[in-house]
Amino acid sequence: MDRFDVIIVGMGVGGEPAAARLLAAGKRVALVERELIGGECAYWACIPSKTLLRGPEARAQAARAAGVATPALDWPDLRDYHDYMVRHLDDTAQVKDYEQNGATVIKGAARLAGPGRVEVGGELLEADHVIVATGSDPVRPDIEGLDQVTVWTNREATNVRDIPGRVLLVGGSAVGVELGQFYARVGAQVTIVQRASRLVDLEDPRVSQLARDALAADGVTIHTGRTPARAEPASGGGAVVTLDDGTRVDTDVVILGAGRRPRTSGLGLETVGVTPDERGAIPVDDHCRAGDGLWAVGDVTGISLFTHVAMYQGRVAAANILGRDRAATYHGIPRVIFADPEIAATGYTTAQARDRGIDIAAAEITLADSIDRPWTYERDPRGHLGILADRHRRVLVGAWAVAPLASEWIHQAALAIRAQIPIDTLLDQVAQYPTYSGAYLAALEQLAL
Repeated sequence: MDRFDVIIVGMGVGGEPAAARLLAAGKRVALVERELIGGECAYWACIPSKTLLRGPEARAQAARAAGVATPALDWPDLRDYHDYMVRHLDDTAQVKDYEQNGATVIKGAARLAGPGRVEVGGELLEADHVIVATGSDPVRPDIEGLDQVTVWTNREATNVRDIPGRVLLVGGSAVGVELGQFYARVGAQVTIVQRASRLVDLEDPRVSQLARDALAADGVTIHTGRTPARAEPASGGGAVVTLDDGTRVDTDVVILGAGRRPRTSGLGLETVGVTPDERGAIPVDDHCRAGDGLWAVGDVTGISLFTHVAMYQGRVAAANILGRDRAATYHGIPRVIFADPEIAATGYTTAQARDRGIDIAAAEITLADSIDRPWTYERDPRGHLGILADRHRRVLVGAWAVAPLASEWIHQAALAIRAQIPIDTLLDQVAQYPTYSGAYLAALEQLAL
């Protein structure tokens, strides 16, 4: 039986930062990965999707900029760059790098085999600490006949070779919005079907409306408050999907974007006395501890299924294993959908703040009416910023932006919320001119506190 200080099960974005810190501290670490080092984000989600989105986005932005001709979109070139960015689905270099840094890399499906024990392919490993970072799987909705038509998850959709003529996306949150706009901009006829009454339904209704407007401008057909009831092959090729109201949608491929669930099935949690919650997630405390010597990070915890949260939890777990007593907090975590314009938010929504009994003051500004940067960035400038404040404590509790580059400047609000920076301090900030960040002062001055 091989003995280690730490075994990390799953080497995606949660496992990697933990591994880096533990190896740097001189720990003997075993890394177990059933697929590719780097995980979902590196090969099938964040990196490939944002790489694909950039080309059509740059083309659309050029069309809006003064003095620039609209460039042609070269799909083969974009596809080749995508392949380079996902390392041609080859993690050989990553495995070698970890081994050179002292890790033992084991490829295979792992199963917990009791406290401090992990079994991989018939081999038993033992350690003082085990970190579970197995990620999540896409939800497959219960749709009659779905197994009779072409169905893609994010994996197939972000590793596409030839653009289909018609696409139906099930789900209208991040995956649906990003991929819906991408496929529309590369020439597909796109339909989004969203069960909820609005797109991006976990954000404020105003954000939902702005997201819908952006997709509609790219020709995307949107059905909200609807679910696919039946799918069947079409006689002329492709498929017909019938919605619950009888609407029939012709498509060549169905892309699933209806959420993800923690990947814990068959993991052997019963051998370490852990019972997953109703979603299948591993319950953890604020130190990312799931039991004595057992830790969990990333999507498998069911907490804020974002790449950056998984990375954060990986850092927290490693710090605690190294004796530094670090607690995770999730207030002020940014949330971004990389559409065009970008959709970013942090903190509470209006409904969440009211549910918590917060006496809120809210302000929304149209960027082009409030600051100069949008006019220098594009013709017919776009963009809105909304903020929420606690009247009694005089701090921000929420913010959202639908605007160019919002993924970059939402962090000003995220830090203000996380650190509870007083609004009087924020009002005294001096922002570089002209920038989108300057919009915060204009919004703050409109708050009725």
